[in-house]
Amino acid sequence: MFTSLRPHRHDVLIAVTGLAGGLMLWAAGLHTQGGRLFAAHWVALVPLAVTAGLELLRRSRPQAAVALGTLALIADQFTTGSVATILMYTDLMYAAVVYGTPAAARRIPVATFLVTVAVTIGFFAWVRDPEALLIAVATGLVLFAPALTGVSVRNHREAADAARLRADQTALLAERDRVQAVTAERSRMARELHDMVANHLSAIAIHSTAALSIDDPDTSRDALGVIRRNSVDGLAEMRRLIGLLRENGVAGPPSAAPTLASLDALVEQAGASSASSGLTVTLDDGRGETGPLPAPVELAAYRIVQESLTNALKHAAPGPVTVRLRGSRKLLTVEVGSVLGERPGPRAPGSGAGLIGMRERVALLGGTIEAGPEPRGDGVRVWLVRAELPVEEGTERS
Repeated sequence: MFTSLRPHRHDVLIAVTGLAGGLMLWAAGLHTQGGRLFAAHWVALVPLAVTAGLELLRRSRPQAAVALGTLALIADQFTTGSVATILMYTDLMYAAVVYGTPAAARRIPVATFLVTVAVTIGFFAWVRDPEALLIAVATGLVLFAPALTGVSVRNHREAADAARLRADQTALLAERDRVQAVTAERSRMARELHDMVANHLSAIAIHSTAALSIDDPDTSRDALGVIRRNSVDGLAEMRRLIGLLRENGVAGPPSAAPTLASLDALVEQAGASSASSGLTVTLDDGRGETGPLPAPVELAAYRIVQESLTNALKHAAPGPVTVRLRGSRKLLTVEVGSVLGERPGPRAPGSGAGLIGMRERVALLGGTIEAGPEPRGDGVRVWLVRAELPVEEGTERS
């Protein structure tokens, strides 16, 4: 990958500071050694200037900078020397580990350690004097110590980067979970609102249309009675939903969610609302003694029956509407059938949201649902909704 050669401003500052410090030491006549091959003091400025220039490459070309810096440091040993050159070289060694490739960061500390050990053994074997250990210490401070410091800094930076990455990933996952939770809650609210209100509003729409289109006082009075009853019931359902949504409602605790025990009242209400359309609603509860059902299953079954009766009120031809329940220890079966065909009188339009809501409710419980036309034995076609709901605890999915 291409890396810009433009030096970082901090690298420029290090280079300028190192060069200025070396020039001041040179002007003051402070040198690290004497009696070298190039005894002229000005010659020591060459390695100093080269090392200062390499500081500009400490980030962009760290490995090349330390390699050339090593040559400059060796050349400095043949002059009167400068402390500034040595200090800048240690910075180049440190930068090679911190900013270099991962392979270089692994090799350089090992190589500098081996060089330090070799210098220690070599000088001690040559000089045979404990003072040779000072040279080994100086070598370690110039080579191995900066590399080791670079390893520590690089490890801390990589750990910090990994921690930031994990934090970003955690935040992203949390945001996704939040969005999914909000979406799921909005879908649940949409299902509840549709199932609670659609039944009452459909009855109101059909009977208000009948009252307006048929000039008969008795028909209008019956229609207004149905309209009032559905208006009151719909308002009560809306208040219940508002109570569920409000965390600290002033109207007191919300009422319990509807259960299958309320099906008799639902069927009776649906029969009263649809009598003028020629529909007769009956309930066939053949569950037997299967024990209590989980609350999510009861609510889903109730809403499926409610929505199916609403669809029958909107679209069914005159005839029987049958609600049938069958149950076992593992499965609850809900069937609602109504006659297919044309019928006289007003009809309420449908949006398809009810079927979508029923499928979502069944899918959350891990069940199955089918809705479509089926032939009946006497040649009459019926629209049949059939849902199978697992009744084992813990079947609801998030």
